Formats: sequence, C-alpha cells, structure tokens
Amino acid sequence: MKLKRHQRKLQKKMFKKNFITGLLVLIPLVLTGWVLFSLIEFLDQAVLFLPDHLRPQYFVGSDIFGFGLILTAVVIFVIGIIANNFFGKKLIIIYEAIFNKVPFVKSVYSSIKQVSDTLLTSSGKAFSKAVLIEFPISGTYTFAFVTGEPDETLTKSLKGKYVNVYVPTTPNPTSGYTLIVPKNKVVELDISVDQVLKYVISMGVTPPKKKINNKK
Repeated sequence: MKLKRHQRKLQKKMFKKNFITGLLVLIPLVLTGWVLFSLIEFLDQAVLFLPDHLRPQYFVGSDIFGFGLILTAVVIFVIGIIANNFFGKKLIIIYEAIFNKVPFVKSVYSSIKQVSDTLLTSSGKAFSKAVLIEFPISGTYTFAFVTGEPDETLTKSLKGKYVNVYVPTTPNPTSGYTLIVPKNKVVELDISVDQVLKYVISMGVTPPKKKINNKK
C-alpha cells in the first residue's frame, strides 16, 4: 500500500512538473505570436488609405497578410529620405512653425516630439544606464533608469548635483515614477538596461547576471 501511495505521489508530481513546464514553454510562444499577429493585422489597415485600384485585392483577388506592414515600412523610409534632404528640412521648419502658433496643438506636438527625439535619436539619453536608488523609503532599494540631468531652474535651490531617474513598476514597466535624485545617492550597476527590464517584468524571478558596483 505504501509503495502504491508513493508511486501515485510521484506520478502526480511528474504530471504537475510536466504540465507547468508545458505552460512555461507555450505561454511565451503563444503571447509573442498573438502580439505579432495583432500588430501586423493592425498595420494592414494602412492598405485602406490606398485607392481601390492599388490594393492587393484588385490584383490578386484577396488581401495579402502583412502587406500593410511592408507598406508602412516603405512609407516611413521614404519620409526619412525626404526629411534628410534640403527640401524636407525646410518643410519640417514650416509645418513646425505653423503648429507652434496653435495653442493646444503646440503643447501636444512639442511634448510628443521631445519624447520621440529622446527615445529614438542617438543623442538622446533615455534609459542611458540602470541604477539603484533608495525608494520608497530609506534602506529599501529599487531599480531605476537614468534619463538625464534636470534643468538648472529646477535645481538652483538645491545643493549638489542631481540626475533624473525613471522608476519602473512591476510587472508593467511603462508605468512608474519620475524622480530627481542626488547623484551621490545613486548606486551604479554593471548590468544592462535590458537585464533590469527582464528583472522588473519577471517580478524578480530573473536575476541580473553581473555584479553591482557602488560608485558614489
């Protein structure tokens, strides 16, 4: 009887282990496939901007999955070519001048442009390095990303040097807190931003691989 109970326990344990392993394999695959499929399906809507006689359905009799993605990439590339030449730069100056004269449009456009310039240009400093800071209370540390240095108008009443940091939340790093922290209170890390993001998203299950250096 004891041997049978032991065998049943082993069978249950193996079933549970195999089932969880299967979930761990399938969940990332399924979710990745779903996200990619949804993104391509959304971008395929770009075909609707084409005249009827230029759509894939006109030539082959049906929609082509992924055609909108290719079309979007081509349009972005062509706009990039235009924006990098003399005519394109002049055009950008003209429409930005127009936008800056419209009250509501000015604030929305300038804010979005600042964020996109920071994130996409090589001169931008968004998430330049991963660090540790004491947050939300003294003695408790959390990961943060250095996003630059605050303007002098914000720190003129403060002593010492400061940095802007973004503190991501778990498991959704797109929400978080923007803090102005004294530079000597920042613990620099010898790990990449990607590793920290994985750590935050996994709720601490996936630990960073490299050692931490405390540089003040």
